[in-house]
Amino acid sequence: MVNPNQFVAVVDDDESVCRAIKRLLHSEGIRAETFCSGDEFLNALTAIPSYRPACVILDVQMPGSNGLEVQRQIAQTGVPVIVITAYDDLSVRQSAFAAGAAAYLRKPFTSAILFKAVEMAIGGPPAP
Repeated sequence: MVNPNQFVAVVDDDESVCRAIKRLLHSEGIRAETFCSGDEFLNALTAIPSYRPACVILDVQMPGSNGLEVQRQIAQTGVPVIVITAYDDLSVRQSAFAAGAAAYLRKPFTSAILFKAVEMAIGGPPAP
């Protein structure tokens, strides 16, 4: 369950995807912050040591640091990662899960699938 002080970080180079996921999460009472690149997200983590999302929704294919690179860099934080991608590839899927991904979603996905993945990653149902 996400408490009011928690939030989900959404990292995708497609701004429309960021906006759509943020709206969906908001509709379930989940606060979200968006980042247009893996590098932007990593910079926020570095600049603000106390910055800790409850979960990260992370696109695989992005310019700069791609999703798998970002996942590797944040692995030691223990923040759950949900990997999303439009280009499903078995080796990428295996790499994501080997690095500890909580879920792997292929775009387009339904809101129900997204909510279930976030619920599983955070460890409880979303707040009403």
